[in-house]
Amino acid sequence: MTTARDLMTPDVHCVPASETLDRAAQLMRDHKIGALPVKGSDGELAGIVTDRDIVVKALAAGKDASKVTAGELAEGGVHTVDAGADATLAVKAMSEARIRRIVVVEDGTPVGMITEADLARKLTAEAFSSYAGRVYEAP
Repeated sequence: MTTARDLMTPDVHCVPASETLDRAAQLMRDHKIGALPVKGSDGELAGIVTDRDIVVKALAAGKDASKVTAGELAEGGVHTVDAGADATLAVKAMSEARIRRIVVVEDGTPVGMITEADLARKLTAEAFSSYAGRVYEAP
């Protein structure tokens, strides 16, 4: 059985909700990633912030990235899947939620992330096409 762990990119980097967007952007640049799970003050996942979120929802809206926090920008909840879950469940969850990334957790702790690029590399063409068709279909 292929698991979520088999699909994921390991070593997920998280950002505290209190971290500013400019620092979050620097972390993305330094780690060559486009998204960071956001952890609340209680250590629980509180959301996710993407490079696109920073540009569209903050910078383009005239907000100062050195004053806005990741927690302010991260939108409700973050989708997760257990590392040991069957890979088809992870893909199904991503398809149904129409998302391009999901955080992989083990005992509640982030251990990786499955991204659209991971799916493109690791799924069959048919399986990836099905996922993409669902995510990008007109609402």
